Amino acid sequence: MAEHDAESNGELDGHEEATHDLQSLLASVGRDFLVRNTGDQVKISNLDGKIVGLYFSASWCGPCQRFTPKLVEIYNELSSKNGNFEIVFVSADEDEESFTDYFSKMPWFAIPFSDSDIRDRLNDLFDVGGIPYLVIFDVNGKVLTSEGVQVVRDYGSNGYPFTEERIEKLKEEEEAAKQNQTLRSLLVSSSRDFVISKDGNKVPVSELEGKIVGIYFSISSFGACSEFAKSLKGMYLKLKENGENFEVVLVSLDDKESSYEQGFADMPWLAIPFKDKICDKLVRYFELNSIPTLVIIGSDGKTLNSNVAELIEEHGIEAYPFSPEKLDEIAEKEKARIEAQTLESLLASGERDFVIGRDNITVPVSELVGKNILLYFSAHWCPPCRMFLPKLIEAYHKIKEKDDAFEIIFVSSDHDESSFHDFFSEMPWLALPFGDERKKFLARTFKIYSIPSLVAIGPTGKTVTTEARELVMTHGAAAYPFTKERIQEIEAEIEEMAKDWPEKLKHKLHEQHELVKSHRRSYICDACHEEGSGWSFYCDHCDFDLHPKCAFNDDKQANGVGDSPSDGPGEEQRENGKEGYICDGEVCYKA
Repeated sequence: MAEHDAESNGELDGHEEATHDLQSLLASVGRDFLVRNTGDQVKISNLDGKIVGLYFSASWCGPCQRFTPKLVEIYNELSSKNGNFEIVFVSADEDEESFTDYFSKMPWFAIPFSDSDIRDRLNDLFDVGGIPYLVIFDVNGKVLTSEGVQVVRDYGSNGYPFTEERIEKLKEEEEAAKQNQTLRSLLVSSSRDFVISKDGNKVPVSELEGKIVGIYFSISSFGACSEFAKSLKGMYLKLKENGENFEVVLVSLDDKESSYEQGFADMPWLAIPFKDKICDKLVRYFELNSIPTLVIIGSDGKTLNSNVAELIEEHGIEAYPFSPEKLDEIAEKEKARIEAQTLESLLASGERDFVIGRDNITVPVSELVGKNILLYFSAHWCPPCRMFLPKLIEAYHKIKEKDDAFEIIFVSSDHDESSFHDFFSEMPWLALPFGDERKKFLARTFKIYSIPSLVAIGPTGKTVTTEARELVMTHGAAAYPFTKERIQEIEAEIEEMAKDWPEKLKHKLHEQHELVKSHRRSYICDACHEEGSGWSFYCDHCDFDLHPKCAFNDDKQANGVGDSPSDGPGEEQRENGKEGYICDGEVCYKA
C-alpha cells in the first residue's frame, strides 16, 4: 500500500453510485459488532440511520498521522451538534500493538484488528490505493464520496452531510466570496476579527484595511521558509522604515504549537493564531501548491499577486509594491540581464572570481571563458546525486577526450564541509568553494528546485539548457554540446535507426512474452537498471523494459555481462543488432 503525502483519494471505479448494506459490509461469520478503543463491543446496527465514514489509515503513515487529528476535531464537533455522524476505522497496521496505540487516539469505532479478512475485503472493494482514505455513506448506505479526506480538509464540519449538493453549494459560496473579496473576508472568522503580534497583542483586521498586505504561508521547520523569512524580514523592515503602508500576516502550517511559537518569535509581523480554522480555508482559497508562498493583497482588498516569494528572493525591495507595472519593469530588466549574460557575470562576484580544483587550487573564472561549461548542482546526502555521478564522470572523460574546451563546476548543497570534500574528491572537475554565496545566486538564476541538476553554458556565456542532466542520462557524451541542434540530430538518427528494428523480439531475460518496440517517455531498463527514454522493447503485461542496446545484446546480457549500457561496446565497436551504427552511452547512433 502506498503512502501518499498529497491527496491520496482515488475514484471508486463504479462504487461511487453503489449502495451497501453496512451490516453485510462490516460483519463477518460470528461477529456482528465493532469495537471501541476501550475494548467495548458495539453492535453494527448502531450505525443504522447515520452518515458513516470508513476510515482507512495506519500508524506508520505520516500523512495519516497528520490527518487523523483533523478528523477527530471534525468528528467531535459534529457529534456535539447532532450525533448523526459515525466513523469506522479500517486499519492497515501490521501488528496489534501499533493498531491499539493508534486507535487509542480515535473516539470512533473500528473493525477488530483480528478480522484481517474483512479489512482486506474492504480494501479491495473500495480500491484503496493509498492512505489516508475516507469513504462516506449516506443514511441508506449509498456512497456519497470516495474523496472524504479532501472534503474534510477543504470544508471541515461545514461539509456535513457531505452530499454532492452540499459540496457544490460551498464551492459556489467560495466563488462568490472571491468575486467580492475583501481583507475581512480573507482574515476574519465568526469567532475572531483580529490577528496577533508575537507578544500576544490582538490587532483588529480593520487596522490593516487600506494597506498592501502579504499573506505568508510557511512551515518553520522547512529550510526554504527559514531562508526566505530572512529576505522578507529585511525587506519588511526597510519598507517600515520608509513609512510604506505594508504589512505581513503569517499563516503557519506547523503541526506543533512549539514550532509555531519558535518560528513566529523571530518575525516582526503579525499572524493568524495557531491552528485557526481559517488557515485551511486560505490554503484552499489560494490553491497553495508550494511553500514559502507570499500572496499580495492590494489596498483595495483584491489579490494583486498569488506568490511573490521568488520575486523577493531575486529582487528584494525593488519588487515592491508588486504591481503589474513594477513586474513589467522587472521583466524588462531580467530580459536585458539574460541577453547580457556572460560566464563572468554568473561566476564572478567581487573578490570571488575563481573556482577551485583538487587540493584547493584556485582557477580564475577568466580561464574558463570561451569554454562549454556544465554547472552541476548536487550533494553527497542526495542518493540520486550519488547514483548519477558515475554516469556524469564517464561522459566527462569522453567529452574531454574530444574537446578540451569543456569543464564541469560542482555547485554543492552539502550541509557540512567534510561531506563536501568527501564528495568532491570523487570528481575530476572544478567546484565552487563550500558555502560560497554564489550558489544561492546560481540556484535562483536557474530556478534549481531539485538535485541533481545540470545547467549547460555555451562558449559565449549564454544558457544552452537547464535540462542537461536528462540529456546525459539519455544520450551520454553524445549529447555534447547539449544544443537543440545536436539533440535534434540525435533524435533524427534514432528515429531513422528504429525503422529497421524488429517490431517484436524475444529475449533471454524475459522469455515468457515477446517484447514490443515502444516509444516510452521514461523507464528503468530491467537489464542494466539505468534510466531510459524514447525507444524501448517493452512488455506491457509485465511492465518490463529493455534499452534497445540491451535488447540487441542478447547473449552478453543473458550471461550477466555489460550491466549498464556504458559497459557495452565502445565507439570503435559496432552493434551486432544493426550494421552501420555505433553504440555510445544508452543508444546507438549512425556511424
